[in-house]
Amino acid sequence: MATKTKTTEAATLPLNQILAGDCIEVMRSLPASSVDLIFADPPYNLQLRGDLHRPDNSRVDAVDDHWDQFSSFASYDQFTREWLAAARRLLKPNGAIWVIGSYHNIFRVGAALQDQGFWILNDVVWRKSNPMPNFKGKRLTNAHETLIWASKQEASKYTFNYEALKALNEGVQMRSDWVIPICTGHERLKDEHGDKAHPTQKPEALLHRVMVATTNPGDVVLDPFFGTGTTGAVAKMLGRDFIGIEREESYRKVAAERLARVRRFDASALEVSGSKRAEPRVPFGQLVERGMLRPGEELYSMNQRHKAKVRADGTLIGHEVKGSIHQVGAALEGAPSCNGWTYWCYKREGKMIPIDILRQQIRAEMEDPRPN
Repeated sequence: MATKTKTTEAATLPLNQILAGDCIEVMRSLPASSVDLIFADPPYNLQLRGDLHRPDNSRVDAVDDHWDQFSSFASYDQFTREWLAAARRLLKPNGAIWVIGSYHNIFRVGAALQDQGFWILNDVVWRKSNPMPNFKGKRLTNAHETLIWASKQEASKYTFNYEALKALNEGVQMRSDWVIPICTGHERLKDEHGDKAHPTQKPEALLHRVMVATTNPGDVVLDPFFGTGTTGAVAKMLGRDFIGIEREESYRKVAAERLARVRRFDASALEVSGSKRAEPRVPFGQLVERGMLRPGEELYSMNQRHKAKVRADGTLIGHEVKGSIHQVGAALEGAPSCNGWTYWCYKREGKMIPIDILRQQIRAEMEDPRPN
């Protein structure tokens, strides 16, 4: 993906670039309401006290870098408020943010998100299938991290590709606990000394799921704590534009080299299953108005146990039950609810055909209104 810019009313947006500097200052310099999604992996403020060793006395490569050290909870909270305020300013009205953290910081970040006016949509537990063991044996093995997904405001019409996530999960509704391994093997980036290039590198699988779920091709994704560029790499592969902010030169170098190796997926593979909720609404009455179904025509349940007649006003009547296709179906089945579009069928030449076929015909006409 070549570097490009996008012009807004206020300024030019630097796309597919790694910006050097403090994330708060850099975000304040970018045009407001210009970003579709923010993925943030801020310092966790782990508050480590001394080195951590394995039972064989070898030293654990823990997160003890200077960027994760704060003098107090108050200073960390101040930092959190400032970067969240800068991030919220950049989001479009229908934009959203993901923040990931551990028990050390995520509860403080969650409160700050709400204080800033964000609207929390979900928290997601990333359950690590291969977590680092607890070497001291004094606590539970820390086997998960928490992500918070929030829209810019309560009224935001945020992106959520429900059907795409369901497809990723073999046709089953995606849950809020995600089992994904931590970075190991070939995915774990190393520096020139053969050591981890970054102690908290996130797996591409995690970012893939986030972006498939909450962005569309061409969206702008900003990562204010870019590190070694996982967000940028996945965005590039999936046909999204990214902006990375990173103050550490060593991380920027590794990220730039990584991004140069990444290739975008074929354009035909970038579109994901759309949300059925986003499709144009078609009242059942339109099928009657247009003569696709006639008043007095009988509809049959998919299991053929029940039938009902179509009325001129787009309602049904069956066994003295009157109402919408959903209400009558639910009443006949003794169920609390019913999707009438998938429940009812009509007959043509002895064949049972779901009425949803007729709805899809009307939707297709809405997308391509040209006369035949």
